[in-house]
Amino acid sequence: MGRIARFVKNDRPTIYHVISRSALPGLPIQANDKDYLLNLVRRLGKLYFVDILGFALMDNHFHLVVRVYPQSELTEAELRKRYKDYYGQDQFIAGELLDHYRQRLTSLGAFIKDIKQGFTRYYNRKYNRRGYFWGERFKSVIVQDGRTLVNLLAYVDLNPIRAGIVKRPEDYKWCSLGYHLQTGNKNSFLSVDFGMQEWNEHDFREIVRKYREFVYETGAVDAGKGAVIDQKVVDRERKRKYKLSRADRFRYRSRYFTDAGIIGSREFVGEVFDHVKHLLGSKDERKFTPVSGLDGVYSMKRLSA
Repeated sequence: MGRIARFVKNDRPTIYHVISRSALPGLPIQANDKDYLLNLVRRLGKLYFVDILGFALMDNHFHLVVRVYPQSELTEAELRKRYKDYYGQDQFIAGELLDHYRQRLTSLGAFIKDIKQGFTRYYNRKYNRRGYFWGERFKSVIVQDGRTLVNLLAYVDLNPIRAGIVKRPEDYKWCSLGYHLQTGNKNSFLSVDFGMQEWNEHDFREIVRKYREFVYETGAVDAGKGAVIDQKVVDRERKRKYKLSRADRFRYRSRYFTDAGIIGSREFVGEVFDHVKHLLGSKDERKFTPVSGLDGVYSMKRLSA
């Protein structure tokens, strides 16, 4: 049977959690390779009409949280500027190609394809090999803004903790919290919209501090899979950086952020499902499943092929 069409929304800015894994055995992505992959994402993020919200580049896979904007919001002037900034100021888009580039630069699939193909070319040259680097096509989950988003971003930034690589998430160079704290968000690569409007903050340092608190409090909870942030580390950070709190009794289960087709409130999941249900090769009634430990958050699992 054919592959199920990817869930996308083209009528409004939409947030996606993207996961892609290597087809190679072991842990093939070394430190220098992660540097190249990060720079590739950073460069392409300026070409495509997207916001990069979060990421974690691991030894055999990567996570990317990205907001993709619709074609209707990409003006011709902005399109030409992005094209020149990327390809060179002497480059020009012919009029008959404007619609092509407008569609391409607002496409999640094209964005991730350019990342994966660019990294594969680099990797094969460096290691004198041929063939595929990445495994099956990337997974993508449509994510509701707000509380669902900040929980997802924490899940992504805690990957190095769960894998036992570091004791503090910001000690890992190739995740978004590490990038924020180690580089001061160099070149404004990452959006500082963590989905928590109730924080009511406009100062960059205070926004990151509150997000860091959320990640630490979340990372101290035993989710039943992988390591947690050591309690002594959390206690020290509480004394030095933030007030004592527990972030929404966050006991997530990672599969909801990787295997679901849609996550968010019941209303959001239902709305998106109605928009994409024609893509599903089944007449079965879909059940929206509450996400354990996250009040008011639901998941709709993707149908298998």
